[in-house]
Amino acid sequence: MAEYFGRLEPANTVPHWSSSQSPALSRVMQGELCAGCGLCAGMAPDKIALRLTPEGFARPYPLGPALAPEEESTVARACPGSEIAPWPDSSAATNVHPMWGPIARSLEGHANDPAVRFVGSSGGILSALAIHALTSGAVDAVVHMGGDDAVPTLNRLRVSTSAAEILAAAGSRYGPSPVLSDIGALLDDPRRFIIIGKPCDIGALRQLARVDARVDQRFRWMLSFFCGGMPSLAGTDAIVAAVGLKGAKLSAFRYRGNGWPGTARAEATDGRSGEMSYAESWGRYLSSRVQYRCKICPDAVGGTADIAAADAWYGGESGYPQFDERDGRSLILVRSAAGAELLDLALAAGTCSATPLAVGEIDLMQPAQARRKRLIAARTMAALLLFQPVPKMRGLAVGTAARQARFAEQLKNLLGSARRIVQGRR
Repeated sequence: MAEYFGRLEPANTVPHWSSSQSPALSRVMQGELCAGCGLCAGMAPDKIALRLTPEGFARPYPLGPALAPEEESTVARACPGSEIAPWPDSSAATNVHPMWGPIARSLEGHANDPAVRFVGSSGGILSALAIHALTSGAVDAVVHMGGDDAVPTLNRLRVSTSAAEILAAAGSRYGPSPVLSDIGALLDDPRRFIIIGKPCDIGALRQLARVDARVDQRFRWMLSFFCGGMPSLAGTDAIVAAVGLKGAKLSAFRYRGNGWPGTARAEATDGRSGEMSYAESWGRYLSSRVQYRCKICPDAVGGTADIAAADAWYGGESGYPQFDERDGRSLILVRSAAGAELLDLALAAGTCSATPLAVGEIDLMQPAQARRKRLIAARTMAALLLFQPVPKMRGLAVGTAARQARFAEQLKNLLGSARRIVQGRR
């Protein structure tokens, strides 16, 4: 039976951190740099509560006492709003691409179980790898996010111990997803885990591993995905309203899946339901509500994970992906020796299938990710010129990526970012 960690409770105020309570968190909150990963609350649960802000983001709220020096040092080092984990250095086996990060192997593939492939957000590859790691006995449990059974638009942290539990939570969750909100308890747990998290979650874990040896002892594999950014819960509520179920008590809600890309679907307890295409739900309601930290993220591709996956979109005549319904297909980037081991074990067992993919094809599958990476330098420069803090971003090829952008594009983003900061609407 899966274990469920606490639900995010709403708060009526915006959290305020003073430098006397935590210099690191004060700086992060001042610059709106919080990623909502929950690591700070997980490491200091007696001093930090993670709650939903009025606009619908997961944020740390101080419970009163100042962080102890060792707690402050850990937060300053591991918080992805303070310092972003660098990509591993290139080696003979791993090339580092300025857009796509460390690449030992580039493939496209899918889960071989039709149910896993259908329910997953793309080809179901991350679910398939997690299921194989668990059922083969290589790990004891899977740490991941899933919908809240009682409040389906919310997410809850799950620790799953069966393939059925993993599958029940499969699919993207485009809302607050603090997968590290109970990391302290997980590090105290003697079991071995595989974790599926956002790029910032995995980066935070890698940083935490530098100061806490238990991370590498507990987490045998870390999996991630290409992330378009974390929208507020207000985006989810807007979808529910748009499909005609505003105010209804929901029995289920999913953002996509059950096909590729699948539809956003809300179901009410009175039998009513409503659906919306992925293109409309993401393009109209969710992407416009993404938090600021995601707009300046230099590693939205999971460069510190053992394996990162993404939608292997088919390109259209316009040069941008097409979202017609098809059999799911995943882009798979193996980034470490541990990741190669896991994929090879799953391939040998017939859990999934994969074929080599030229790295140049990724540009056609994920053009929005490439564009964002090219513009990170301009966006962060706007903040710095206005004396606003930004996270430390060393070893992430930000400058190399920026040199691939046109000057006009850089200038437009610098000025636009500066204007939004001044207007208070980052």
